[in-house]
Amino acid sequence: MATRDNSTVLVSEMSDIEETRSERYKRDVSYEAVFGWLRHGWRDLWTRPVPSLLYGVVVFVASLVFIVYMYNTGRDYFLFPALAGFMIVGPLVAAGLYLKSRNIENGQDVTLRSMLSVQPLAGAQVFFTGMVLTMLMLLWMRAAVLVYALFFGLRPFPGLDHVATMLVTTPVGWAMLVVGSLIGSLFAGFAFAISVFSIPMLLDRRIDAMTAMGVSMAIVWNNLRPMLLWGAIVLVLFLLCVATGLIGLILIFPWLGHATWHAYKEMRETA
Repeated sequence: MATRDNSTVLVSEMSDIEETRSERYKRDVSYEAVFGWLRHGWRDLWTRPVPSLLYGVVVFVASLVFIVYMYNTGRDYFLFPALAGFMIVGPLVAAGLYLKSRNIENGQDVTLRSMLSVQPLAGAQVFFTGMVLTMLMLLWMRAAVLVYALFFGLRPFPGLDHVATMLVTTPVGWAMLVVGSLIGSLFAGFAFAISVFSIPMLLDRRIDAMTAMGVSMAIVWNNLRPMLLWGAIVLVLFLLCVATGLIGLILIFPWLGHATWHAYKEMRETA
C-alpha cells in the first residue's frame, strides 16, 4: 500500500515537472506590468494587514539582532556586504508572504503562524535553493573582504565610524567602491535571476529546484528590460529601508513579497 502511494506521488511530481517545462511564459511584458505588481502587492498587504506587518516586524528584529551580533563580536567589517547579501536571500525569506497572497486568491484564511511555518509543495527542494542562495551570500561576503584587502592591504578595518569617510574621500576608496559594486552586482544579478520566480514556483508546484531555477532564469532573460526595472525598484526601496535604520522593512518587505507573488502569477500565464 505504501509502495503504491509513493508511486502515485512520484508520478504526480514527474507530471508537474513536465508540465512546468512545457509551459509557455510571457515574453517582453510591459513596464506598466511592473507597477501593476506593486499595486496588487499593496492591496494584499492591506488585506488582513496584521500578519503581513508582523511578518515585517519579525524580519526587522531578526536583521537588527544579526547586525548587533556582528558589531559586538568584532565582525562589523562584514556588515556592508551582509546588507547587500540580504537582497540575495530576500526571496527565500519572503516565502510566507507568497503563501498569504496565494491564500487570498483562493479565498483561504491566513495567520502569521502559517506564514512562518510555510510548507512548499516542492517540499525539501526549496531548502536546496535556499542553500544555493546562502552559499552565494557567504561567497559574496568573502569576496568583499578580498576586495578590501586588494585595495587597502592588511590595514585593519577602521570601524563603522570611519569607514564611510575613508571610502568617499580617497581615490582608493572610490576605486574600491566601483570594483566592489561591479562584483556585487554580478552576485546579486545571478541570485536575482535564479530566485525571483523559483521560490514562488517551489511553493506553488511539485517540481525540482534545478528546474525552478532554470525556468526563473529563462523568464528573467525573456523579460530583461522590465525585470531590470523591477530590480532597480527593489534596490531603491531596500536603500530606503537602510536609510531608515531598517525600520522600513516592516512595511516595504511585505509589500515587495506580495508584489513578487503577483509577478510570478502573471508570468505563468500562457502567452
